[in-house]
Amino acid sequence: MMPNIILMISVALVLPVYLEAIHGLYPFGHPELFYKKSNCKPIPTTLLLCHDIEYSEMRLPNLLGHETMKEVLQQASSWIPLVQKQCHPDTKKFLCSLFAPVCLDDLDEPIQPCRSLCERVEQSCAPVMSAFGYPWPDMLDCSRFPEDNDLCIPPASVDSFVPTTKEVPQVCDACKDKEENDNEIIENLCKNDFALKIKVKEISYINGDTKIIPETKSKTIYKLNGVTERDLKKTVLWLKDGLQCTCDEINDINAPYLVMGQKLDGNLVLTSIKRWQRGHREFKRIARSNRKLQC
Repeated sequence: MMPNIILMISVALVLPVYLEAIHGLYPFGHPELFYKKSNCKPIPTTLLLCHDIEYSEMRLPNLLGHETMKEVLQQASSWIPLVQKQCHPDTKKFLCSLFAPVCLDDLDEPIQPCRSLCERVEQSCAPVMSAFGYPWPDMLDCSRFPEDNDLCIPPASVDSFVPTTKEVPQVCDACKDKEENDNEIIENLCKNDFALKIKVKEISYINGDTKIIPETKSKTIYKLNGVTERDLKKTVLWLKDGLQCTCDEINDINAPYLVMGQKLDGNLVLTSIKRWQRGHREFKRIARSNRKLQC
């Protein structure tokens, strides 16, 4: 796993460990690699990125060089936030054509995405990735994909896309924008076991949950209750079911955040995430209340 990786693109965007995910991309233009023996495998329901795609079987190895389903599952989950950002209606189609390429028994060569499909997704989604500090990866350079032909996957026509049929992902409870006055913020502090001012070092996804690792030097502890220094020595924060919801609050890896949460079964689970607003009255009061807070 690459350090300092975030995806999002919470889409939360926050963005994925995408460089590692595409590390094994077959170099297009080397057809001998396409003839490596492939097997048709059912797309598992646990492959959340592609489980509801239009076809039911995928090739292994895939076009990213992943040879086992375990590897596919690990890498594909990092791209779900980008799909949730809805930067382009064909984002899922494009990614799944690489992670879970359609498998046909009577066709030896893999079916690649058309160059136009890649270009349209890149045009819409590259700015979203850039906002998280990540460029469109070189290994997904659209010039590597074939010009439109009868044997590649084209983009959907504008007429065939009906936005109203798309389900909008719900916002994670911890990330909902809640209007709170000074007293309510302090009351919220008192309901939680910890409150930290952090900058994000890395975001990843494990078993459907979002794992957040803060920058070590950025931590400022505002309140602890039942959370020890040992707990915070190697802080790992968890946003439960983070892959099933969006968190636009965490859309800038360079921004500081006020996070609150509870210690559950030994894990530090987030209940509130707010962008730290320097000079904002509410946050000034929290800072002043650091050592005076009485719950």
